[in-house]
Amino acid sequence: MTTEEVERDGAPLAVEGVGTDEAPGSIPPAEPSPTAQDTPARPADRPDDAPRRTRRIAERAGIAVLLAIAVTGGAIAVGAARDKAPVAAVAVSAAVDPGALASGNPDAAIAALQAHLKAQPRDSDGWATLGLAYVEQARTKGDPARYPQAQAALKRALSLSPHSDQALAGQAALAAARHDFKGALTNADRALAENPYSERALSSRIDALVELGRYDDASRAADTADARKPGVPVFTRYAYVRELRGDVPAARRVLEQALGAATSKGDIAYVAAQLGQLAWNQGDYKSALTSYARALAADENYLPALEGRARAQAASGDRAAAIKGMELVVARYPLPGPLVELGELYEARGGAGDRERAHDQYALVEAWIAIAHANGVDADLDTALAAADHGDKKAALRAARAEWARRHTVHTADALAWALHVNGQDREALSYARRATATGYRNALFRYHLGVIELATGHKSEGRASLRSALKLNPGFSPLGAATARKALEDTK
Repeated sequence: MTTEEVERDGAPLAVEGVGTDEAPGSIPPAEPSPTAQDTPARPADRPDDAPRRTRRIAERAGIAVLLAIAVTGGAIAVGAARDKAPVAAVAVSAAVDPGALASGNPDAAIAALQAHLKAQPRDSDGWATLGLAYVEQARTKGDPARYPQAQAALKRALSLSPHSDQALAGQAALAAARHDFKGALTNADRALAENPYSERALSSRIDALVELGRYDDASRAADTADARKPGVPVFTRYAYVRELRGDVPAARRVLEQALGAATSKGDIAYVAAQLGQLAWNQGDYKSALTSYARALAADENYLPALEGRARAQAASGDRAAAIKGMELVVARYPLPGPLVELGELYEARGGAGDRERAHDQYALVEAWIAIAHANGVDADLDTALAAADHGDKKAALRAARAEWARRHTVHTADALAWALHVNGQDREALSYARRATATGYRNALFRYHLGVIELATGHKSEGRASLRSALKLNPGFSPLGAATARKALEDTK
């Protein structure tokens, strides 16, 4: 999953009042829940050892999943979790100090929630807040084992207050995080029926419509949200809807407005990182690095900014800094996008042992996907994107078709097109690749995929034009793809 998909897949899920700041995390379980990164990496096998490598990956993923389920099950029993999650200024019971939740001190926030819910176990708002904290923690830490905990906390909140808009909005956010976007839309609408001004529900409604490919409806939802509850969460989603339509200047203006309105360190880091991502998408690496620096000045540990900075460094030619930065990210944020990016950076460097290092990252992607599935996350898009280039191509196509059956977005169209291509089905792939670029969304990877597929189907002039367009837009869009695009142009002169 790319940064764009992770933070944008449903656009960054923010909690009421903010984009993504430090949040009430969760109560520590006896032991930390494992993620894909917790499984020890081993040197990859030689190509002729594929069966052995497949068995080893399955074993590794299986162990990780069993551990995740075991620890999660115990944690649900006590409504517990650990660590910190981006969020700030959330609406909670008056018995919990909001300053502790927004202060960036997760331990204080956790202790406050734990003590409060122990003393007041019938506080629906407290349970709803805890549920949202788990959702944010899972998303930002790459730990899907938190989702069952979120589900349990939100279920408790609704059992105490069936019409709680906070709990219903929390369920919408949880559904979106698990990629159940129809469920997210249903719950967002239920929350808005109770409270039409719920910022969390308004935001989740935009997320769901975007990820269902209903872009016109998402645009109207963004207008409604902006009229009812203007603020950082709504501004950032409004900007993304504009970006999907190819209106980059409008997206930039809205994000700059959001940054101007941001007051907390968490909001500043969140919005500045979004500006960095927008600049990177357009190949403006200098502006991207400036925005990421601003985000990290507000929060030096803000992982999306660390990841974005590493990508911009790689695109700018500073591979050593990019690898060092991405290694830091995957050590704490083991999601498919950063893992694949680091693997490709190793491959592009091509030093001693780099091929094995790259294969280890790709194996960990498979482990993460297994954990995600075990915790109720629809990870078909992640499977398709990672496996098409670095795994089981047939599995990539099955996953891409399954995801397309659920939702028709530019991202799922691109994933299906590329999965069809790597399986030799280019004629069918072409229509999906064209659909991925039809909204005007300025994405170099999509244009690259389109160009390769156009060349494969005999559309030489169109294919060369698409590849040139990809490289002009963002010449460093991929550690491996950009080089492949240049070679394809050279080979088809």
